[in-house]
Amino acid sequence: MANSTQLKSEALMEQMKLHMSTDAGKKLVEKIGLVYQINIAPKKIGFNEKSFVVDLKKGEVKEGPYEDGKPDATFSFTDDDFLKVASGKMNPQIAFMRCVGWMQGCYEDKRELKCGPKIYTRYFPQTLEDVSGQVTMY
Repeated sequence: MANSTQLKSEALMEQMKLHMSTDAGKKLVEKIGLVYQINIAPKKIGFNEKSFVVDLKKGEVKEGPYEDGKPDATFSFTDDDFLKVASGKMNPQIAFMRCVGWMQGCYEDKRELKCGPKIYTRYFPQTLEDVSGQVTMY
């Protein structure tokens, strides 16, 4: 499933790991409490994907598929499109309607359970360092 291709999104996942140890990251765990698997492909969804688990039950982000059962939702993106969605440069709902991203499962924010293509980019860290070393602020 995964290969040695370096993805630009890996830098974002490292930032998310650090974010989980902050007070804001701990609030996400309290508020969301779900597990997401994000599959990221270098060019085309379904080919040479790397999987990442964003576990908002335990407050962890790690590389590899989810191994403790089935994740609450699985998302698949190309590397570039994931970065666009995460940085707010691409509307997640538009991305799914244009088949840029793919989603399986349900998600919730502990107030209601929903099914369908929705990603809350406000849950990503407020500061993201891109691969060129520039910092993007939201």
